[in-house]
Amino acid sequence: MASSDDAGILVGQHLQGKQTQQCFLRPDKANRHGLITGATGTGKTITLQTLAEGFSRRGVPVFMADIKGDLTGISQPGSLSQKLSKVLAERALQAPEFVAFPTTLWDVFGEQGHPVRATVSDLGPLLLSRMLNLNETQAGVLQLVFKIADDDGLLLLDLKDLRAMCQYVGDNASSFTTEYGNVSAASIGAIQRGLMQIEGQGGAKFFGEPMLNIADFMQTDAQGFGVVNILAADKLMNAPRLYATFLLWMLSELFESLPEVGDLDRPKMVFFFDEAHLLFNDAPKVLLERIELVVRLVRSKGVGVYFVTQNPLDIPDTVLAQLGNRIQHALRAFTPRDQKAVKSAAETMRANPELDIGTAITELAVGEALVSLLDDKGRPSVTERVYVLPPASQIGPITSGQRKELQDNSIVAGVYETAVDRESAFEALKGRTNTRMDNAPVQSGATGSGGRMSTPTVSTPPAAEPQTERGFFDGIGDLLGGGARRTRSSAGEQLIKSAASAVGREVGRQIIRGVLGSILGGSRR
Repeated sequence: MASSDDAGILVGQHLQGKQTQQCFLRPDKANRHGLITGATGTGKTITLQTLAEGFSRRGVPVFMADIKGDLTGISQPGSLSQKLSKVLAERALQAPEFVAFPTTLWDVFGEQGHPVRATVSDLGPLLLSRMLNLNETQAGVLQLVFKIADDDGLLLLDLKDLRAMCQYVGDNASSFTTEYGNVSAASIGAIQRGLMQIEGQGGAKFFGEPMLNIADFMQTDAQGFGVVNILAADKLMNAPRLYATFLLWMLSELFESLPEVGDLDRPKMVFFFDEAHLLFNDAPKVLLERIELVVRLVRSKGVGVYFVTQNPLDIPDTVLAQLGNRIQHALRAFTPRDQKAVKSAAETMRANPELDIGTAITELAVGEALVSLLDDKGRPSVTERVYVLPPASQIGPITSGQRKELQDNSIVAGVYETAVDRESAFEALKGRTNTRMDNAPVQSGATGSGGRMSTPTVSTPPAAEPQTERGFFDGIGDLLGGGARRTRSSAGEQLIKSAASAVGREVGRQIIRGVLGSILGGSRR
């Protein structure tokens, strides 16, 4: 490995006799992605912070999710505590030059950082199907709902738009069957239940406008340091599908919005995907193919992706093959699956004749790691056992006062705080309902002013008149006028009465359903 800081980001080092073995992550190979693995409490968070600092120093913006609330300390300069001083002395490491790094705080719920929003249309049916845990049939119906909305020019911005659109499609399913295919009421119900669950988890705050401009992640400060974007994810982890879908959406946004640049001397941005197993758990094949495609091609957009997880087996082989830089913390072989994970991790790292990788993985101390990084020719280097360097910023979370100060002085302060609810599918469909109700024929006891049901007027039946010969239209007039006759109807009158009664029941049902808000649109034109 290289032996000077000019070679890249110093990740870790180890004293071997009189020589110091150092491991550097080359910035020009950082977009070849990477993997950071290790059991809980083995030092992955410190490794994340050290790498983020190294990228920031070189003007590379960073995004990472803060699962435990520990990473916000990167915004404050560190200090030499008694514990840190002891660790440095034991490992023959030099104390870093303590410094703070420019930081922007984000939060889907808008509580611990600037709000992050996306529109329903921008997320799309594939990612939403994953978030709602829909099966293949239900996902197909959701795609159909999006297609109908697009064809009708209806904007799907927030969850109420999607709920209204699903209800509109469900209520008018028969009119869509020929053009779009069958719409199952059970599938519509499953989608609606999934949306209710997401709303219950607070996910409604994620959908809407103003939508996140991904360019706001790619900023540098006056000193040329890359801004470290930290997503508060402690609460978001209570909704793991929302968390995984959100991060995948951001990664897809980077992929779709950035131009092709090939290999650069340093990445445009580095994206750390913590708790990566949540992305792949029970993911359908079509989504796995999408993830593999994004990871494989986003490299040419100048973006490096680093998956962070406990077990290398959490990452599918097709994705694992794209991750060239490896940092392996300790694994515990307590179960057969753990033993398989240790063996798998050892076999996927480049062998070192002087190191038994399989045995070393189970013996690593906290803050110690096996490291294999790409060299100047893009080849994995020989695996080395090193101590990860401590960060130059504060280890641990910041105070609420420091958090508020960061938000107030942020370059995006005030940009996303106020939600905008412009006219979209919900309002358009509601307008159709109101128009339909205004144009509906008024019957005795039907709607009154304001669309509410008026009190039916009770009238006294007219006195019986001598029976005379009556025409066809006289029978219709009696039936629709509400007149009651004691005489026996003819066969023709019975037919008319049955048809008019059916029409009346249908009009009544539609008026009532319109008043209750369950019909959110008229018939297709």
